Amino acid sequence: MTRPLSNDLRRRVVRAVVDGGMSRRGAAKRFGIAPSTAIKWVDAWRRTGSWRPRAQGGDRRSQRIEARADAVLALLDETPDMTLSEIAAHLESEHGLRVSQSAVWRFFQRRGITFNKNGARQRAAAR
Repeated sequence: MTRPLSNDLRRRVVRAVVDGGMSRRGAAKRFGIAPSTAIKWVDAWRRTGSWRPRAQGGDRRSQRIEARADAVLALLDETPDMTLSEIAAHLESEHGLRVSQSAVWRFFQRRGITFNKNGARQRAAAR
């Protein structure tokens, strides 16, 4: 991921448009940035009052499955041999929550719960 452009450049572009009366496209040309960038910066400044960039990265969706943590953990207690895809399908059918198999995996990984292979079942299948 690329780094955000400097706050100084952002401040100069916003001030040129707001205080200097330049158009956003004119300010973009003057400071050597894309017109869409100047438009977004000025819109963000008008909306929030700040020209600083927003935080990058991070998890934005795990709160959906975390809100149903009790139901997922209870389901695992009831049926410990369910697969991740079966858990995801159960969440969709019972709770209307559509999550991927990898989201379910990360949910259990955050709690230190692992799904190990069942050695007894493997020995029986080999016979």
